[in-house]
Amino acid sequence: MGGLIYYSSASGNTARFVAGLGLAADRIPINDAAPFPDCEGPYVLICPTYADGAGRGAVPKQVIRFLNAPARRARLRGVIGAGNRNFGQTYARAADVIAAKCGVPVLYKFELAGTPTDIARVRAGLDTLWSSECLTL
Repeated sequence: MGGLIYYSSASGNTARFVAGLGLAADRIPINDAAPFPDCEGPYVLICPTYADGAGRGAVPKQVIRFLNAPARRARLRGVIGAGNRNFGQTYARAADVIAAKCGVPVLYKFELAGTPTDIARVRAGLDTLWSSECLTL
């Protein structure tokens, strides 16, 4: 089974979504001085979007720093994006940017802290992903 790593700002929306999944997960710290979580095996990243009106700055700086390490980037298997539909085309844009830069799929997008349906879909999708990942190792 793979891991789950997420970033959540002080608003805590992404953290609430991850808590609802009921799965073990490691958080990328908000504090620049705090160490990044260990990333020994394959993982899925859950990341909210923080973009300006033109979509710039969509990926939080801490997530960029986390993914700048080649070993961590190599273990990434997919990304799940969070956002706010009020922002139109920039909704969950961080997931699109990360997927394109890291060559992994966008697995799912959800709004704010997600719904029970989002949580059920993500849990089922992660089960499927890790089952197929184990078959290919």
